[in-house]
Amino acid sequence: MSVWLERYFKIAEKGSNVKTEVVAGFTTFAAMSYILVVNPNILAASGMPVEGLITVTALAACIGTLLMALMTNYPVAMAPGMGLNAFFAFTICITREVPWEAALGIVFWNGILFVLLTITGIRKGIAQAIPAALKIGVQCGIGLFIAFIGLKNAGLIVDSPATLVTLGSLAQPTALLALFGIILTIVLIAKNITGAILISVVVLTCIGLFVPTGDGHLTATPDAFFGLPERISATFMAMDIWYPITHFEHTWDLIFALLFVNMFDTIGTLIGVSRKAHLLDSNGELPKMGSAMTADATASVAGAVLGTSPVTSYVESAAGVAVGGRTGLTAVVVAGCFLLALFLTPIMKVIPLMATTPALVLVGIFMMESIRQLDFDDLPSLATATIALLAMPLTFSISEGIALGFITYVGVSVGVGKARQISLLTYAIATVFMLRYIFDLT
Repeated sequence: MSVWLERYFKIAEKGSNVKTEVVAGFTTFAAMSYILVVNPNILAASGMPVEGLITVTALAACIGTLLMALMTNYPVAMAPGMGLNAFFAFTICITREVPWEAALGIVFWNGILFVLLTITGIRKGIAQAIPAALKIGVQCGIGLFIAFIGLKNAGLIVDSPATLVTLGSLAQPTALLALFGIILTIVLIAKNITGAILISVVVLTCIGLFVPTGDGHLTATPDAFFGLPERISATFMAMDIWYPITHFEHTWDLIFALLFVNMFDTIGTLIGVSRKAHLLDSNGELPKMGSAMTADATASVAGAVLGTSPVTSYVESAAGVAVGGRTGLTAVVVAGCFLLALFLTPIMKVIPLMATTPALVLVGIFMMESIRQLDFDDLPSLATATIALLAMPLTFSISEGIALGFITYVGVSVGVGKARQISLLTYAIATVFMLRYIFDLT
């Protein structure tokens, strides 16, 4: 077996060995396994039936990760993306009031378009046409949005008639435990503890077993430690693929925004992880970027069929790379771990919502790291990024942040005499978004 693995994944050629690849796979899974708890909680907010969402998340992660492993031989794992799931639930379903079945249809067409753009090479042109400041603003804005959702879920942030939002009561056990969990997670990550987010979730869940509430305890006692995976019949093939077509005037901007976020999230993650794994060529490019993007897009289509938000590459893959993972075998091990985790569903079902707050906040913090790439001496760039990142949490909509970012960038750049530096595509996108607001096409 080891000889076959060596030959198929070219492990020795990449400077690794089977044992190292297996350890790297377990490490990556430990770093990203929180998605099995967080993703179902976020998707449930859209109105999707909770039953089976853990299974859907695990299967989508397994399929996507295997696609990446077999199509690229890269040590990159995949799962329903953070930010993309928030966009699905809070922007598409809640803010825009699109039924979750129709939202899955949007995810399906997003994946199809992603594949076509990658195969035809148009994706590269789009990536080069989007201003860097807007990419930074969108990534940071999504980070703030995700963190805001986490704080809201735990009651650390609550609504206020006077100031819209305000600090919640720290006398409430959910808020206090969530704050403790945030601090604990930051400390563990600062000490380079593998699986810090997962440890935090487990610690808060265990503490919740001893915190009384009106009808029991904060964490319910599981019926069993192991069990068969839940059925996914409620979401499997439940997508309404015709809704985005018959309601195109109300969904076009959602499809574009989802495509935009998915594309640049994937590109950024792949480049970042690949750089750490020394997979980039002499020009600083990823040799199999097209295959990687195709795997990502295909996984999103499969995710829509199963019943989840877009599947994308995970930056937590860097944890496995850090311990020596260099080939697709690392990803295969991660995929196997997701399948095995399905039999722990009874335990995962009792994890309280507040236990996921540290994961959401820390993901938000990590996504804010790209702010350092922003040129603070360039006012048009600074304004674009700031408007985009502020609009997302304040409007509770990722698509509105993207739209306002495009309009701001074009408006300010033209005003300061940099009109010729703007691509025709950027002009077109900003114009369409402006017309949408003028004619209230939502």
